[in-house]
Amino acid sequence: MSGFNRPARFRSSLANRASAALALACAALTACSDGTAPDRTDFGALVPVGNGTARTYVKSSGDGEPLEIGVVLSETAVAGLPAAGTTYLLPLPQTAVAPFKHATLNWFPTGHPPVNIFTVPHFDVHFYTITVAEREAILPTDAQFGVKAARTPSAEFIPAGYDRDPGAVPNMGTHWIDRSSPEFSGQPFTKTFIYGSWDGTFTFYEPMFSKALLESKAPVATSNLKLPLKYSSAGFYPTTYKVGYDASSKEHIIALGGLVPRS
Repeated sequence: MSGFNRPARFRSSLANRASAALALACAALTACSDGTAPDRTDFGALVPVGNGTARTYVKSSGDGEPLEIGVVLSETAVAGLPAAGTTYLLPLPQTAVAPFKHATLNWFPTGHPPVNIFTVPHFDVHFYTITVAEREAILPTDAQFGVKAARTPSAEFIPAGYDRDPGAVPNMGTHWIDRSSPEFSGQPFTKTFIYGSWDGTFTFYEPMFSKALLESKAPVATSNLKLPLKYSSAGFYPTTYKVGYDASSKEHIIALGGLVPRS
């Protein structure tokens, strides 16, 4: 009796496996037949950072619509960092999305003012809408430096709830801060979002985050951005940003997401 039942169970197992394989094949056929294609991610060149690397990426839908632009830091990039502040130029992929033209990763081992708010070891990632040459021309040696720094974008281009920080930073520009962020209410700084302008136009988008946050390997978390009413040039602009650790890839992710076309 047992000799008869065993082959029956074997035949049943084969039938179940065949059904599962057929279901997967049908699903794949359906995906192809309805014209959809999977999302794709293109990467920029690897740049050494600390004991690891950094690189930019652009994620697009199957039909080529940009979805996200970001930076990935390898797990070991947060160790072995320089004792002095350092700027890393991060080339964008060839599929870079307008209006973004390049990115930088800035490392501040002792932070920077305001004192007791951002004076902790942290990183900035700047996504610039100007060229490297234009950014590097932002210098006090420019006779118009003070005039350009003081020139404020029109009200409709200023993100809701943001006001400008005094002065300007060479090779960057003028920073705009959301003073309702938790770090301005006595809470420890972990992450925040800053906008930047130069000569009356917004020119960079800046997630800023503490080294301690990356070292904690907190999972990737997405936050909504406060947005302006208008944009000065056509392109795909973010509505969210995210920072955190991806355990599956063992990488730290910093990205602008929810890209939508603006004109």
